[in-house]
Amino acid sequence: MAVDDLWYLRKRDAETGERLRAKRHGRGKRWRVRWVDPDTGQDRTELFERRADADRHDANMHADISRGQYVDPRAGRLTFQEYADQWRQTLLHRPSTAERTERVIRRHLVPVLGGLPIAQIRSSHIRGWVKDRATKLAPSTLTVVYFGTLVPLFNAAVADKRIGTSPCVGIRLPEIEDAQYYIARPEEVHALHNALPERYRPIVYLAAGCGWRGGEIFGLERDAIDFDAMEVEVRHQLTVVSGRTPYLAPPKTKTSRRANELPTLVANSLRGHLETFRTLPEEIDDETDPRRPIRRPANLVFTRGDGRPIHRADWSYIWRPAVKAAGLPEGFGLRDLRHYFATVLIFGGANVKTVQLAMGHTTPTVTLNTYVGYWPDAVDQTRTLVDSALGCTGVVPTGT
Repeated sequence: MAVDDLWYLRKRDAETGERLRAKRHGRGKRWRVRWVDPDTGQDRTELFERRADADRHDANMHADISRGQYVDPRAGRLTFQEYADQWRQTLLHRPSTAERTERVIRRHLVPVLGGLPIAQIRSSHIRGWVKDRATKLAPSTLTVVYFGTLVPLFNAAVADKRIGTSPCVGIRLPEIEDAQYYIARPEEVHALHNALPERYRPIVYLAAGCGWRGGEIFGLERDAIDFDAMEVEVRHQLTVVSGRTPYLAPPKTKTSRRANELPTLVANSLRGHLETFRTLPEEIDDETDPRRPIRRPANLVFTRGDGRPIHRADWSYIWRPAVKAAGLPEGFGLRDLRHYFATVLIFGGANVKTVQLAMGHTTPTVTLNTYVGYWPDAVDQTRTLVDSALGCTGVVPTGT
């Protein structure tokens, strides 16, 4: 590594002893820093107007190379948008997750950060992004975008040696209020059931009685229902992404693949549905095993009137009028019936592990974090346990 003066030659005047001027004297940046890229072995240079800046850059390059923290300055000239597009294309995501990531980057990251060179983005830029997005996103959504996309993106940029350190340091996000779910009353669940067209009514009871997600319900096949054992099995889910017809994909998580007990009401509703709506198997792409995708006939329990799988865009037109007719809040969805199922179990005395398995959560922690406020009499229970152990006379024992 070295700092060269490009305005003067090394050769000196024979009479005066002064260095001779170069042809470019007075034009362009004067100082050049030279070093060898330790990763590629190629020569690298950077030009500066001031000697102090050149010396500082030379010292930084020397220190970074010595510590093994060298980052090619040219790598960071890539804009945030350019790097984000490269990054998301390397992720091992399901198509639905990849589509969601692309949408998050396009809608919420690029409008604020997209044109900036990635190496020039500082924590101040991230704080500005948080302030901007806080006017457009709920605190919970903003937190998901930040930790689910922005932080991993900059971590990847550090690993790729596009930048030296991540700017996502010391960032304060808006506080998230405790989630408040609308838990329907039993009569509202029945009213919603009755407000739907007949061919879709069992969907309400399957969500409220087994806690199934929408994709799991729409991907249910007839042979996954065992009326003798009174069980129904989650094997896959129906997935919808832009540009292709609905297809079968793995469940959301490994623990989402499960068998739920069939309550009598749900079983009777499903049995009547299967007898009334007899459909022929429909050819559909099955990517439950992503390594061996196939196309096969699927005997789906719930289909549109023409026998094809239910598309989420069509479902909203079926669902919203029923929600309104049942007197439920606007925005009430299948996820809210899933919450109803969880609270029924909790208030019925089920422990955390039972609820976790029934819901298909990955860990008991997810169940606790989601429904911690719904376990009844928690304070009274802990008080009773302590009183039983230490006594409840109110008299503090004296030492001996």
